[in-house]
Amino acid sequence: MEKTIIIATNNEGKAKEFEALFNAYDYSIKTLRDFPDIEDVPETGETFAENALQKATAISKMLDAIVLADDSGLEVDALDGKPGIYSARFAGEHGNDKKNNEKLLKELENVPKEKRTANFHCTLALVGPGKEPLFVEGNVDGYILFEPRGKYGFGYDPLFYLPKFDKTMAELPQEEKNRISHRAKAIEKLKSHLNEWL
Repeated sequence: MEKTIIIATNNEGKAKEFEALFNAYDYSIKTLRDFPDIEDVPETGETFAENALQKATAISKMLDAIVLADDSGLEVDALDGKPGIYSARFAGEHGNDKKNNEKLLKELENVPKEKRTANFHCTLALVGPGKEPLFVEGNVDGYILFEPRGKYGFGYDPLFYLPKFDKTMAELPQEEKNRISHRAKAIEKLKSHLNEWL
């Protein structure tokens, strides 16, 4: 496991976003797909940082390796920051994008356009044997539309409108989204601390 970093995800797309970054330091990347015996770590924290740390710490101990975990979600101002850490299971069933989006629209039914401000948030936690955990965050601001637009992305992307681009996150091709996303911003911050930490 020397010079390997485990990305705590089964999502290959997510892993690709980190690959180039760590390759620059001669580290190779593995994901949870490479370790099918590892069970899901329950996320019982009350913040993005707590959830990311829980995941990274548990897997780091199991594998005695450096692990990077992220927790991210959508925070809507008119809903006091909800769905937040419950973004993936907002409507009750984990990862049901359609139901989550329907619930979000229902909860914002009578909220006017100018009050539908929101942000996508990402916290990354990097954990390794004998090292202090490193945390970085990234945010992207936007608005929640009244109906979905776009065919790319996943989750709340079709409802999340970016005024700067006059597009939803789901109308941006993957490469462009990867450049401007909340995760991309967190990765940028991670870059500036990585040398020292590794």
